[in-house]
Amino acid sequence: MARVRHPCTIVIKLGTSSIVHEKTHQPLLSTLSALVETVVHLRQQGHKVVLVSSGAIGVGLKRMNLASRPKSLSGKQALAAIGQGRLIALWDNLFGQLEQPIAQVLLTRGDISDRTRYLNAVNTFKELLSMGVVPIVNENDTVSVSEIKFGDNDTLSAVTSSMIHADYLFLLTDVDGLYTSNPRKDPFAKQIEVVTSIAAIRSQVSTTTLGSSLGTGGMETKLIAAEIATGAGVTTIITSSKNPESIFGIIEYHASSMKSTPGTPSESLSGRTSPTIEPSGPGTPTLTRPPHTVFTASTLPMRDLKSWTTHTLFPAGSVIIDSGAHNVLSRRESGGRLLAVGVHGVIGAFASGQAVRIVIRRQPEGSATDYPAARMPAVVETRPVTPTLVAVSSISSSVASLEPLSRSVSSASLAETKSSSVEEVNETDVVEVGRGLANYNSAQIQKVKGLNSSYMPQLLGYADSEYVVENITIRVPP
Repeated sequence: MARVRHPCTIVIKLGTSSIVHEKTHQPLLSTLSALVETVVHLRQQGHKVVLVSSGAIGVGLKRMNLASRPKSLSGKQALAAIGQGRLIALWDNLFGQLEQPIAQVLLTRGDISDRTRYLNAVNTFKELLSMGVVPIVNENDTVSVSEIKFGDNDTLSAVTSSMIHADYLFLLTDVDGLYTSNPRKDPFAKQIEVVTSIAAIRSQVSTTTLGSSLGTGGMETKLIAAEIATGAGVTTIITSSKNPESIFGIIEYHASSMKSTPGTPSESLSGRTSPTIEPSGPGTPTLTRPPHTVFTASTLPMRDLKSWTTHTLFPAGSVIIDSGAHNVLSRRESGGRLLAVGVHGVIGAFASGQAVRIVIRRQPEGSATDYPAARMPAVVETRPVTPTLVAVSSISSSVASLEPLSRSVSSASLAETKSSSVEEVNETDVVEVGRGLANYNSAQIQKVKGLNSSYMPQLLGYADSEYVVENITIRVPP
C-alpha cells in the first residue's frame, strides 16, 4: 500500500449502485468493508475523511421486499425513512469493528440556504473531524422535495467538499473514470485521464447512458459535481468503487506529479497531458497511474461566501446588467460588487439578502457578444423562476418630488429611465452569467437602475450600501 506523505482532507462519495445490489437490493458487504478499511487506514495516516453515502432508498426496498423504486415522492420519502436507520446502523457496525467512531449528518439544501445554518454545519464538520470522527453525510430524503434530490448526492458531496475546503473529492462509481462513450457497450471507448475544462469536455463525451435503476445520478451529475468542487479549489476524482484502496495510489500519484518531467505522455481530450512521474531516488520505480479521471482544481478558487451563494441558494430573480458591468465584474479586483449604474433592469420579485441571477441580454445572431442557447452555462438547480417584470411606472413622479435630484438629473435621462422601466423582459431574452446576493429588493433596484449611486439615498430614502448586488461570482466570461 502506497504511503501518503502529506495529510489531506478527503471527501468520498459512494453511490447507491455501489452499496446495494441493483436487482436483489442486498448490501454489497465486500465493497463496503473494503471502503471502511480504506477510510480507517487514511485516518491512521493523518487524513481527515468525510463519507457521503447514498443508499437509504435501496436499503428500504430490501426491508419492504419491493422490486423497484416507487414513482411518487411520498413513496420515496417513506422508503428513505425506513432505510436510513438501517443504513447508518450498517455503517456503524462495519466501522465499529475497527473501533472508528462515526457521525450521521443529514442535510437538505434548505438546511444550508440560510447563512447562519450553513456556518453551523461547517462548524459541526470541523468539530467532528478534529475529534477524529468520520462524518457520514446523506441527504435528508424524508423531508426533501424536488424529486428527492439535492441535485443528487454527487452534488451534495461537491457542496460538502466546498464547505470544509477539502483537498480531494472522490466520486466512487461502477466505472473507473470518464469515457468518450459508454464502456459497457462500446469496446472502443477511451478513458479521459485529465480534464481541465468541464465545459469543453461535455461536447466530447457521452454522459447519458450511465447510471443504474436505483441511483438518481449518472455521469452528467458527476460533471456538475466536478464543476462545483473544482471551482472551490477541490481536486475531483472519478474512479471505481470496486477497488477503494486505489485512493492511496491516486493521492500518491498526484502528490508525486509535482516532480513530474516531460516524457512521452498521452494527451487527454482537454488538451492536458498525463505526466510521467520522476523517480524520487536511485532504484525507485516509476509510479503506475491507477485508473481514474482527474478534474484539476481551479487555481483561483471561489471564496467561501461566493461558493455558498452560487451552489446552495435558489435564485429568487434576476438582475440584468450591461456589457460594461459584465467586463468589470469578470475581473478579480472588482470584488464581485455591482453598482446601480451598470443595471438595465430586473426580472422577478426578490427581497434584500436573497440570491439573484446576474444576466445579460441575448444579442442578435452573429453579434460579437452573442450568447446563443448552446453556450448557456449549466445550472445545478432545477427550480423554476416565474418571469415577471417588476415595473415602476410612476418613477418620474417619484423623482420629481425630490428637488435636489430633479435639478441634477436632466429630463432626457429621466425619460429614458421611464421608458426602459416598462420594457417587457423575461428569462428567454437573457443569458445567466453569474450569481450574487441582492442588497436591495427588486423594486428598489428597478428605481435606481442606470443611475449614479449618489442618487440612491434620495430615491430610496436610505442607502445601506452603494452596491445593489454583492458577492457576485461570474461564471461566463465576456
